[in-house]
Amino acid sequence: MGVTVGSGSQIHYKQNRLKQLRAFCHAARMGSVSAAAEKIFLSQPTVSLQIQALERELGTVLFERRGPKIKLTPEGSLLFQIAEPLVEGMDKLHETFATQAGRVDRGILNLAAGESTILYILPEPIRSFVKQYPGIELKLHNVTGRDGLAMLRADEADLAVGSMLEVPDDISYRPLVTYDPTLITPLDHPLAGKESVTLEEIAPYGLILPPRHLSTWRMVDLVFRQHNLSYRVTMEAGGWEVIKKYVELGLGVSIVTDVCLTGKERLGRIPLGQYFPRRSYGIVQRRGKFLSPQAKCFIKTLESVFADRLGEPPPQTPPPSGDTKWEDALLG
Repeated sequence: MGVTVGSGSQIHYKQNRLKQLRAFCHAARMGSVSAAAEKIFLSQPTVSLQIQALERELGTVLFERRGPKIKLTPEGSLLFQIAEPLVEGMDKLHETFATQAGRVDRGILNLAAGESTILYILPEPIRSFVKQYPGIELKLHNVTGRDGLAMLRADEADLAVGSMLEVPDDISYRPLVTYDPTLITPLDHPLAGKESVTLEEIAPYGLILPPRHLSTWRMVDLVFRQHNLSYRVTMEAGGWEVIKKYVELGLGVSIVTDVCLTGKERLGRIPLGQYFPRRSYGIVQRRGKFLSPQAKCFIKTLESVFADRLGEPPPQTPPPSGDTKWEDALLG
């Protein structure tokens, strides 16, 4: 009977393959060898050598190098698709085993969301999650949409919850719940008490809106321009709670998503669904990411809390002009 024994160098290489693939995947995600090295607590030369070893074995170039920045070649993209689930699966092996054995009682969940999502969407899911999994440490990152996407791409967040108008190719978005556009007014306002209003009726009154670089402002601007109407903004304010307060004080009217309305406000409410699209909120993930057991449990919690809303069709939301890929605001 013959026995084949590999050389010591081959055995050593295979033992290091996971380290090399991990270095490669982090560099691919972050677009930088130095950033990848910092992420996985290695020196930059070590990460470079690990990537070069992969390139030698595969006989190809994995990255285009342009100064400090790197970009995947077509061959690098192919390897990334193959290697990323393997690397993440190995990194999460202990937690995944614990989950399969019914022991999801520890670990960390990094969750990214905007301020309004944290205030109005997440309280009940988080309360339920913390009660069911008290041993899991939940890190809730209050970030704008652009920063939330950056965290997902850098694997600094397991998932995000928020509202998306346009979904980038490397991101997946699954709506869970939708809310309606609403005009809010002071109780003594001339429009208060009406069942419906037209844009022409709203136009003469000063609007209180979030900052103009955010998608809410751009959507309002787009709709008024589509109807050839001018409008005026009397106040710019960040956060639905701030906007509601100043509308209550009689300083203007506003167009909000009714997710922020509890029914306890001293405000007039008039639906505007004939002019503005509904707003959905849901689960935002990086495509191809290996979900941790903690993230899977949180998604199940979200689905349970919003189970009665999951059958709703997603809103048809035409994106406003400008580069808005995820609500970039405190009003997400």
